[in-house]
Formats: sequence, structure tokens, C-alpha cells
Amino acid sequence: MTDDGHAIGYKVIALGTPVRSADGEQIGTVRRVQDNVREHIFDGLVIDTPAGRRFVDAPEVARIFERAVVLTIDAAQARGLPEPAGTAARVGGSPVVRRAKRFGRSLRDRWDRR
Repeated sequence: MTDDGHAIGYKVIALGTPVRSADGEQIGTVRRVQDNVREHIFDGLVIDTPAGRRFVDAPEVARIFERAVVLTIDAAQARGLPEPAGTAARVGGSPVVRRAKRFGRSLRDRWDRR
């Protein structure tokens, strides 16, 4: 048994933290935490695996420790995890952010010209 440290909240997971399956096999490392910022709800993790990036849904995360994340699924099930799809809109909303900045600049320009 390895010492994973104390249990922590999802907001303080360090990037690169090892992710282990329920049977103890390391399947990857934490790439990004997905959450619903407005409602403060943990949505899941995007992890780097040898097969590429994968999305781990919140119910599949058993415990989050200082030095590891342990899943509720075994290594065979973890190999079937989906690729993260549409995460850019949920995480940063980058197209929306760009539009909002442009809109703000145009309002500021109009205000300055009045």
C-alpha cells in the first residue's frame, strides 16, 4: 500500500498527479479539472494516458489525495474512457470570452467618442 497523503478537494489537485484505477494500476496523470464554476460542482478530470487524453466523469472518481487520484473503475474499464469532447466551451468558453472582450472594446470606443 502506498502513502497517498491526506484527502483533498478537487480544486487543489496538482497537475501531473498520478491517477490509479481501483485495482491499483496507474493509468495516467491529471491534465485538467472540469467543474461547474457557477454551481461549485465537480464534473470530472481530463487525464493524460499512453493512449491520449481521456475524460473521467465525477462518479468514477473514488477519492482525491495529495499524491494520487483513485478511481472506482478498474484498469480494463479505464482503457475505454472517452476522449474529452467539447471541454473547451465548458472550461474557458474561449469563443464566448473573445466575443465579450470585443464587445467591451467596442462599447469603450463608443463611450470615448461621445
